[in-house]
Amino acid sequence: MRNLILILLILFACQPKKDNGKEHIRTVSGETPASEMGMSLIHEHVLVDFIGADSTGYHRWNRAEVVARVMPFLEAAKARGVKTIVECTPAYLGRDPLLLKELSEKSGIQFLTNTGYYGAVGEKYLPKIVEEATSDELAAIWIGEAKDGIENTGIKPGFIKISVNEGSTLNALDEKLVRAAALTHQATGLLIVSHTGPWATAKAQIEILQSMNVDLGHFVWVHAQNEKDFASYDTAHDLGVWISLDGIAWDVPGHLERLRYCKEKGFLDRVLVSHDAGWYRPGEPDGGDFKGYTALFDELIPQLKSAGFTESDIDLLLVKNPRVAFSLE
Repeated sequence: MRNLILILLILFACQPKKDNGKEHIRTVSGETPASEMGMSLIHEHVLVDFIGADSTGYHRWNRAEVVARVMPFLEAAKARGVKTIVECTPAYLGRDPLLLKELSEKSGIQFLTNTGYYGAVGEKYLPKIVEEATSDELAAIWIGEAKDGIENTGIKPGFIKISVNEGSTLNALDEKLVRAAALTHQATGLLIVSHTGPWATAKAQIEILQSMNVDLGHFVWVHAQNEKDFASYDTAHDLGVWISLDGIAWDVPGHLERLRYCKEKGFLDRVLVSHDAGWYRPGEPDGGDFKGYTALFDELIPQLKSAGFTESDIDLLLVKNPRVAFSLE
């Protein structure tokens, strides 16, 4: 299997550079210059199916119904200047590249989808293959999606999304996912975005990535807003990690407090922000209680400005940082 990984690495190394070597992002509609990413929400969801990996599938939802339900929320985000949404729903939890492509075409918003598996919540959303497969074998699957597209859609992922259970040590399956993500990143350059939570869990992943010589500037500590000790942000910043405060839809005051800390410390340049909103839920009437993507603009930004944040600070958080984090060469 390691020979397969080496072959895939060589294949990617031999691919011609896009835009004469300029940076680009990979959307569900294809590659586009990173300079066209614009104002971006880096952690949102369109649809999440909580039924479990053994039961989910495209049969669980009607794309036309989802599109009709979600479009007004996308139009509201677009009216506030959003140009790109990073859709963080992984495989076996409701990932649907064709749904995102249709929404992109109808709304004019660019979408990024992902490769990878979600290990948290007691492995409820992991396919059975993960138990027996090695990290190399999982990486081969994810690298295959990056090279050839997801399933038979031709749509390629723009980042790697994994998830681990909270704790200062990782269980064997979570460690396998982190190693597979590292191998996939090394072969493709895709950013590693990991649902994490507390710093202790982030640290456990970072130690694995460091042992595999992964540049921590390609690792996103997702749900860093769940860490109570703000000093951990200092440590993460010093390591080059992206600090993702991505639950605005659920806690505007908490995000204001954390962003003020990061500004005072002088490292807004390593911070990402988003809502973790959306969530059309298959099986619930009308897709359940869908949360929109506007609290950042209607609630948090006015409070940030009152707290002394400048337009340059807002631009850094919503335009420059996402472009640096998600761009590929």
